[in-house]
Amino acid sequence: MSPPACSIPKEPGEKDRLDDLQRTVSASRLGLFLQCRLKFYFRHVLRLKKPKTPSLHVGSSVHAVLKAWNKARWVEQPLTLKQAHDVFFDAWADPAEGSVPWEPGEEECEKTTGWRLVETYLRESHVPAEEKPDAVEVPIEADLHQHGLPKLIGVLDLVQQQQIIDYKTCATTPHAEKIVHATEIQTSAYALLYRHNTGQQEKGMQLHHLVKLKNPKVVLTPLPPMSPQQETRLYRQMEAYLNGLQHGQFVPSPGMHCASCEFFPECRHWH
Repeated sequence: MSPPACSIPKEPGEKDRLDDLQRTVSASRLGLFLQCRLKFYFRHVLRLKKPKTPSLHVGSSVHAVLKAWNKARWVEQPLTLKQAHDVFFDAWADPAEGSVPWEPGEEECEKTTGWRLVETYLRESHVPAEEKPDAVEVPIEADLHQHGLPKLIGVLDLVQQQQIIDYKTCATTPHAEKIVHATEIQTSAYALLYRHNTGQQEKGMQLHHLVKLKNPKVVLTPLPPMSPQQETRLYRQMEAYLNGLQHGQFVPSPGMHCASCEFFPECRHWH
């Protein structure tokens, strides 16, 4: 009997990677698996390397400044604009971040856009500089073995007065209802991590979108604490993740998102 079409033969070392992936799961890995199992396979099982995209480079450079700004608030020594500027340009030039296949003239344009996002966010003071954070860039985990699930891991960008704040850069203004739905895996995972590590319920979440428009803007989307229904949905999604990995169910999910997928050529040759 021939193997089912959804099964992909395991290469040497692949079994060990699959075992590791079943022990822990993050919101980003879970979201990717549910979006497209074959893309998950290429990225996390085969670990195929792809060049960093310009938008990802902008986002990570902006994030480096916000991380430094929040850590400075933690030690009650807020960054000056000059210090923030230096952090941004150091992050932009960091060779550890990998090379980006820039088009002619694109890099300087994107660098200017990224810095303008930072300036806009700091100028509008969406989080008061004098308020000390509860936590900044905290790597935490939640042992969910009692539910028969992998250990959940993650890093919280910022916790401020028991509110979980997450930063995102984007090219268009987010639609509140759609973004709440699209980010539910991440926000529920962060809420669960917060509760497991503090013994308290979060007071809510805020998504801070830094929007790359001609005139940059910041859009804040407040969210209530995670509901029992959302917690149950997260557990069911994690069960699907675990079951899919255990059975090698790595199949493509064709759709509009394929247009920007870095693994499009590999996917077209999948059989």
